[in-house]
Amino acid sequence: MNLLHFAGAAAVLLLITAVGVYSGRKVKSAADFATGGCSAGTGIVAGSLVGTLVGGASTIGTAQLAFTYGFSAWWFTLGGGIGLLLLALFFAKPLYNSKITTLPQIFTREYGRRTATVSTVLISVGTFLSIVSQLLSGVALVTSVSSVNALAAAAVIVLLMLAYVVFGGVWGAGLVGIVKTILLYVTTIVCGAVALKLAGGLDSLRSSLRPEQYFNLFARGVWKDGGAGLSMVFGILTTQSYVQSLVSAKSARVAKSGALLAGVLTPVIGVAGIFVGMYMRIAAPDIVPASAMPAFVLRCLPPLLGGVVLATLLVALVGTGAGLALGLSSMICNDIYKVYMNRNAADNVLLRISRTVIFAILGGAFLFTFGNMGSLILNWSFLSMGLRGAVAFAPLLFALFFPGRVKGTAALAAVIAGPICILAGEFVLPEQIDPLFLGIGVSLCIMLFQMRPRAEQEKVKTEDKG
Repeated sequence: MNLLHFAGAAAVLLLITAVGVYSGRKVKSAADFATGGCSAGTGIVAGSLVGTLVGGASTIGTAQLAFTYGFSAWWFTLGGGIGLLLLALFFAKPLYNSKITTLPQIFTREYGRRTATVSTVLISVGTFLSIVSQLLSGVALVTSVSSVNALAAAAVIVLLMLAYVVFGGVWGAGLVGIVKTILLYVTTIVCGAVALKLAGGLDSLRSSLRPEQYFNLFARGVWKDGGAGLSMVFGILTTQSYVQSLVSAKSARVAKSGALLAGVLTPVIGVAGIFVGMYMRIAAPDIVPASAMPAFVLRCLPPLLGGVVLATLLVALVGTGAGLALGLSSMICNDIYKVYMNRNAADNVLLRISRTVIFAILGGAFLFTFGNMGSLILNWSFLSMGLRGAVAFAPLLFALFFPGRVKGTAALAAVIAGPICILAGEFVLPEQIDPLFLGIGVSLCIMLFQMRPRAEQEKVKTEDKG
C-alpha cells in the first residue's frame, strides 16, 4: 500500500467516525440503545438490515468461495435477499405489532419461560458463529494488505467492532449502515465491473473456467447449495439483529418497506464479489482464496480508489459483526439478566450491562477465531444461520400465525431437537446433503403433530403458562 491507498482509506474512516459520533449523541437510554426509541424511518431500517447482513461474508467470503465454485457462492446474498423479502411480506407486521424487543420474549408469552431461556442460549450460539465469520473476513483483509500477523489483525477488528456499536447501539448500526451501504454498493459494483472488463466479459469467463462448475448455482450439489440458501432464509427470519431493526421502525408499514428495500439490494452485492473471485482464479490461481478480494483491490484498482474500497470493506465487516453483537447482547440482557438476575434493573444499569456483554461476546469470538484461521468463511455463516433457523423458525412460525395452538412442552422439544438433528446430520448424512433439512424438518414435525384444534386454544394457554 502507498500513500494514496492510505489517503482513500482515511477519508472513508473519517466519514464513518463523524456519523458514528453523531449517532452516539442520540443514545440517552437503554431503549434508544436497543431499538432507537422506535423512531427509525425506512432508510434507517433498510440500512440497519443491510448493514448487518452485508459484511465480510458477503464480500470477502463470497469472493473466496467464488474463487473455487463460481456462482455457487451467490447463495449467501441470494438466500439473504429472499429471507428479507419473506420477512417483509409475512413477518414484519406481526413482529412489529407484538411490541417485543427480542425473539425469546415472544416465546415467553406463547410457550413459557423455559422455552424462551433455552432458545436464547441456542440462538446465541448460532449468532456467535456468525460473528466469527466476520472476524475471519477481517483477518483475511488486514493480513492481505499489511505485514500484521493473524492474531494482531483479529485484535484490531475486535477493537473496531467495539468502537462501532458500543457508543451508538442501533443508531450507530442504522445511520452508519446507510453510509456504509452506499459506499459498499458503489465500490463493490465498481470492483465487479472492473473484474468483468479485465476478464474480457462473460463469454471470456465462460471459456476460461469450466461452466459446469463456475456458472452453476448448484456446483457443490443441489442438496448442499440448496441447503445453504435455505439456511440463509431461515436464519434471516430468526436472527435477533434483524428483528431488532424491524421493531426500531416508526410503524409496521415502515418496517415492511425497509425490509423490502433491503431484500432487493442484498443479492446485487454477491454478483460483484463473484466476478472478482472468478477473475482472480484466472489471473492469480495460486493465491490464498480468502485474499481474492483484497488482492484484486491492490492489484487492479487505482491506489486512491483502492484505499476507499479497502476501508469500506473493513467498515462493512466491522459493522456486521457489531450489529450481531448488539442483537446478541439485547437477548442476553432482556431474557437472561433481567429475568433471572435483576428483574427491576434501572435503565442506566441495563445500558451498562448491554455494553459489558458486547465486550464479553467479542472477546470470546476473538479467542474462538484464533483457533480456526484459514477455514472457509461462508461455511461458518451458513452453519450459523442454519442453527438459528433450526432453533427458532418452527416455534416462531406457530407463535405468530397459530397462537395458542401448541403446548409449551412441544415447543421446547422442537427448540432442542432442531439443532441436535443438525449436529447429528453432520455425522450420519451423506456429505452432499445439508443437515439443515433434517433439523428444520424434525422441528416442524414436532410442532405440527402437537398442534391442537382451535377449540382447545384457550385450554392450552392455561395449562402451559405460568
